[in-house]
Parts: sequence; C-alpha cells; structure tokens
Amino acid sequence: MRRVIESTLVSVDGVIGEPHQWTGAHFGDEAIARALEQLTRCDAMVMGRRTYEMFSNIWSEPADDYAAAIYSLSKYVFSSTLEDPEWNNTTVIRGDVASAVHDLKQQAGQDIVLYGHGPVGQAVLEANLLDELKLWIHPVVVGSGTLLFRDGKRSELELVATETTTSGVVIVTYRPAGPSR
Repeated sequence: MRRVIESTLVSVDGVIGEPHQWTGAHFGDEAIARALEQLTRCDAMVMGRRTYEMFSNIWSEPADDYAAAIYSLSKYVFSSTLEDPEWNNTTVIRGDVASAVHDLKQQAGQDIVLYGHGPVGQAVLEANLLDELKLWIHPVVVGSGTLLFRDGKRSELELVATETTTSGVVIVTYRPAGPSR
C-alpha cells in the first residue's frame, strides 16, 4: 500500500501561508537536495486548488532537477472550481478528499506527497490517511498569515526523526499514533 507523506514548511510562530515570501535563504541548496531526495520516493502529489495555482505558476516548466521532479509527478487537485488544468499530469477530483486519497493509497505505486497543511491536509489527517508528517520549521517569526492547524479533530503524533540543516531549519518527522487506513 502506498503511503501519504505530508511535507510542510512552517515558521517558528506556526505560519504556513506564502512560504516563498518568508523562507528566504533558509531554504537553500541543502533543503532543496533533501526535498528532491524525498520526491524520488514519490510518484504522485495531492493538493487543493490554491496550492495547485501557486505550484503550477512556480514550476510550470522543469527548469532544474527539483522542478522536473514535481513536473513529472501525477498531480491530483481537489477543487470544485478548477475546470481545465494545464499543468502536466494533473487530474481534478471533485469528490470527497478522504475517499479519493484512500483509493489512491490502494493503487500500486510509490509514496504520495502532500505539501502544506490546508484543507486537503486537514482532511487527510483527520481521516487517518496520513502516514508521515514532516514539518520543516524555519527560524523566522512571520507575525501573521495562515497558521499550520485550524480547529479540527485531535490527532496524536509519535516523533520519528529530527534533523537540522546548516541554515537552521529543523525538520521534525512524526507518524500519526492512531491507526491509518
């Protein structure tokens, strides 16, 4: 069975929104290499419409190895408004997030990556479909913006690993302690 791996950039004060505006030099070559290594174990990505719009603009064409890895992934976008996705290998899913991700996990293939913890990430976590939560905690206080978690179901987590990059990013990996589906 495939695993769903969430990988989210977060500031020390818990902000996840608009990371390209605050990660700065902390997300340098070392972080890119670690993120690319993670992508080599994935063949699919799930996301919401806002993430799709941001990513499809940033990585519309494969300009480097990281962009090429994302470009080649099968991408599943949960949206009720997106009509004709133009980004390579993109499928729009209009149904229930939990049901669709459960079905994707049952298919043959590599891991499924989920960047950011918006409504799709929240739904996957609450449905016990998340296999790993990787938080990239950046040494910056943003002060305002979209926060990592919102009101929802309680989820116990088990610490699996902690790494620190030379730029001060702490990568904390958790596994949900409850049963996964």
